Amino acid sequence: MASNTQPTVLIAGGGIGGLTAALALLQRGFSVQVYEQARQLGEVGAGLQLSANTNRVLFALGLRNALEAVVSRPSGKQLRLWGSGESWDYFDLGTVSEQKFGAPYFTIYRPDLMDILASAVEAASPGAIHLGRRITKVLQDEGGARLEFEDGTSASGDLVVGADGVHSAVRRQLFGDGEPVYSGNMAWRGVMKMDELPAALRQSTSVLWVGPGAHIVTYPIRRNELLNFVGVVEKTEWTSESWSQQGTHDELHADFATWHPHVHALIDQIGVPFKWSLRGRRPLQRWSQGRVTLLGDACHPTLPFLAQGAAMSIEDGHVLARALSEHPDIGAALRAYDGARVERTNRIVSKAEENGRRFHNDEMLDPARARAYVDREWSEDNVSRRYDWLYAYDTERVAL
Repeated sequence: MASNTQPTVLIAGGGIGGLTAALALLQRGFSVQVYEQARQLGEVGAGLQLSANTNRVLFALGLRNALEAVVSRPSGKQLRLWGSGESWDYFDLGTVSEQKFGAPYFTIYRPDLMDILASAVEAASPGAIHLGRRITKVLQDEGGARLEFEDGTSASGDLVVGADGVHSAVRRQLFGDGEPVYSGNMAWRGVMKMDELPAALRQSTSVLWVGPGAHIVTYPIRRNELLNFVGVVEKTEWTSESWSQQGTHDELHADFATWHPHVHALIDQIGVPFKWSLRGRRPLQRWSQGRVTLLGDACHPTLPFLAQGAAMSIEDGHVLARALSEHPDIGAALRAYDGARVERTNRIVSKAEENGRRFHNDEMLDPARARAYVDREWSEDNVSRRYDWLYAYDTERVAL
């Protein structure tokens, strides 16, 4: 399609998914404009895990060198029990990832990935990213689509992509299903300087702490200069109107009061702890209507228990660009895009929820049962069954 008509694609949202889609489309010859409601591109400092399926896309977009300059390369994953601190090595993420899935496993500081994507989009199409543009309305007819903004301006094109996150204004107008619902889980996020940690906690591996009603993930980011911390706690309700806010170290210590001393040593080193309400929506069976479609958290918000939230957005953007370039009209392209992506992403959402129940299981209250539980749930066969299908996925080969 792009080689003949070069339709203009309007992307609502300048996050990871929106910028990935923009870059993939620009590289295929499309005209792209990105509209972001924030007045500057940025993310609250936190980390991301980039598994092989994710890196395969980013490498295809020409970003490997930029990534390798800033990422960390965890050699493996370690599991630790909440109370005793006992540990198991259960996942090799180094050479095995490249040999088995054809791409490495990285961890990255989220703002670094945003900078890489935004710089690549700007280099491909200077001025394509527009900030401070909050959407008020999405309109379409047979001839095109239009975004209207709070500041009274508008933009017209051939297709609108709603990449505007879990609170998506585009989704609300397409499907009218209201605000996302609190999941019963909240997350603590923070980063700390690796060289200020006690020697025993300066690890190059990714560590998963599991326990009743909560879990913690830590891993190195930014060339091992920082350690990323995510702690998820089951809470019956979220009382704040904001879905993310600054918390206190005392609150964070209290949420993990009975956990191992290493956990509290880590908490002490966090610069600023932020707490987030983890919210979800019912699964959609289609994301597209006419000349408007969705990607990323706008259509499949997921709990962070498979480390695939950013991965799904990145995959979406690449597959959407492929579909639009390989099909003769927008309708056919969006049908192909939905057909290729809905089942996979809905399965990830479901499997993430399943993993949450695994991470937070009450069997771990008893030390003897906890060891047997870990040996069973994190056996090599079970780990392979849970993750291989995720990492082997190739956006270049999926049928469209």
